[in-house]
Amino acid sequence: MTTHLIAARVTRVSVTWSGASHRGLRRLRRRAEAGMTTAEYAVGIMAACTFALVLLGVVRSDAVRGALAGLVQSALGIAG
Repeated sequence: MTTHLIAARVTRVSVTWSGASHRGLRRLRRRAEAGMTTAEYAVGIMAACTFALVLLGVVRSDAVRGALAGLVQSALGIAG
């Protein structure tokens, strides 16, 4: 069994862009990048909210609450 390789010759096409076309492409790229920025902010906000929930759970635990109360009392000189 033989394999036949067909080679296609691709020629480069030269396109000349006018100034208006360049401005349009730049505007389009900026819009696309603006959407990426919004997505990055959304991911950052979700990460911050998740971290806040985890921190809230830790601070509400009895062990941490007791340690913080002891720290505040010793700082204020209330503890005997």
